[in-house]
Formats: sequence, structure tokens, C-alpha cells
Amino acid sequence: MMNKLILGLTFLLHMTISDAIIFDFTKTSDISSWRIVDDGVMGGRSKGTFSKNPDGSAVFSGKVSLDNYGGFSSVQYSFQKKEISSYTHVVVRIKGDGKKYQFRIKEKSTDAHSYIGTFQTTSDWQTVTIPMNEMYPAYRGRTLQIGNLKPNKIEQVAFLIANKVAEQFKLEIAVISLR
Repeated sequence: MMNKLILGLTFLLHMTISDAIIFDFTKTSDISSWRIVDDGVMGGRSKGTFSKNPDGSAVFSGKVSLDNYGGFSSVQYSFQKKEISSYTHVVVRIKGDGKKYQFRIKEKSTDAHSYIGTFQTTSDWQTVTIPMNEMYPAYRGRTLQIGNLKPNKIEQVAFLIANKVAEQFKLEIAVISLR
């Protein structure tokens, strides 16, 4: 608990006045608007869960299965349209399991495609910064030729794991912000 508090305070000290919080996971934050989307929507057998640990951080965990042509698990958060044209980076405070994950943005929650930034985790708390202009568009694992994200407004963010292997996973999330 003390370790997370110190790391959280360090993160906040590095934030600037102009940073915008998309979601700050605390003991009192309501995560009921977050939803799991697994490959079961296509017949797969992966199973993800989303909860909070005693410190208040979110925990996205589960098992990715390759059965029935599966292979992914994600957790999504949709919200009212947020103006982001003055921001250039997504900043996430996370603690992982050594695996690679995707951070995804949708300009409209009804869009079929997402803009994707990938990151590698460690078993320690880390701050990951993703340049939005490097987030590429994709739909069902295929890169689209419509240009990288040019941030204006967004309505959804997500985390996804799809490493093409059957595996257990666990990603803790403290804060998602824009810089």
C-alpha cells in the first residue's frame, strides 16, 4: 500500500497542470462502466475479468485461449465525447506481468476500428507514455490505411492482450491520462 502511494505521488508530481485524467483508479472509483470484451464474441474461449485490488488499482486479468480461433481479451471504457486536440500523448500508470499489451482509442464508440499503441510491461509499477500520432488504425487485427490518430475527440479507451499464445495475464492500472 505504501509503495503504491509513493509511486502515485511521484506520478502526480510529474503530471503537469495541463494533463487531463481519463480515469483515476482509487478505492472509491466506480468501475461499473468498464466492460470486458473477449474473443467469445467470435466463438473463442478466452476469459478476462476486471476488478479493483485493496489499494484501489484496477486489475485486468484472466486467460487467453487459442481454442476455436480465439486469442484476445480486452477491457473497454466508453464515456462522453472528450475534446483532446490540445494533447499529444497518452500516459498510463501500470504494473504488468512482463507481457505486451495494447492501449486502444476510439474517436467514436460506434467506430469499428481502433487506434492502437503497444507497450511492454514489467513486474514493477511503470509510467508508459504513448505518442498519439504513432497510434495506428486497425480492425480485427488488420492495419487500415486511413492514417494514424490525429487527436480531436475520443469516446472510448481500452486495454487488450493478444500475443498469439495461450497465456495467463494480469495488468494493474492506476491512472490513464493525456499530456
